[in-house]
Amino acid sequence: MPDKEEIRGCAIRKDLYYRVEDHTWVKVNDDGTVFVGMTDVAQNMAGPLLHAKAKGPGTKRDKGKPIATVESGKWVGPVKAPISGEIIEVNSKVAQDAKLINQSPYNEGWIVKMKPSNLQAELAEMQTGEAAVEAYRQKIEKEDLKACVHVEGFEA
Repeated sequence: MPDKEEIRGCAIRKDLYYRVEDHTWVKVNDDGTVFVGMTDVAQNMAGPLLHAKAKGPGTKRDKGKPIATVESGKWVGPVKAPISGEIIEVNSKVAQDAKLINQSPYNEGWIVKMKPSNLQAELAEMQTGEAAVEAYRQKIEKEDLKACVHVEGFEA
C-alpha cells in the first residue's frame, strides 16, 4: 500500500505528482506514459459523481487545458491536464460509472492515460512526497476546505 497522509480526512499519496491548484495527480509508469486523475480533495468537493466524459484517444492537450468534464449533483467542471501530451487511453470503467472516482481516486478511478510531451520539465513544476502534503495542507487551511467524507469502499 502506498505511503499516504491525511489532512482533514483527505488522503494525499506521497508517490504521486500533484498540480495542487487544479486538484489533479500524475502517476508515472515504467514505459514513460502517465495516468492522470482527480485528487481525493477534488472528488470530495464535487460530491458523488454522476458522469465523467474524457476527451478521446489521440487528443493532444497542453498543460492546464481540459482533458475531461465531470458532473455531480452540485457541480459540473473540467479536469485540467496537469501535463502536456496526447491522450492514449480513456478509463472505460470511469466512463461507465463516474462514482469510481469517488471510491478510488488514486487507483481504479484514473481518468486518462497520456503520452507526455514534456514530462521531466513539467514534473519539476509539480509537488510530490512531503512537499505535496505540505502544499495541500496549506491550500486546505487557507481555503478552509471541508473535511473529506468517503463513500463506502473508499481506497486511497
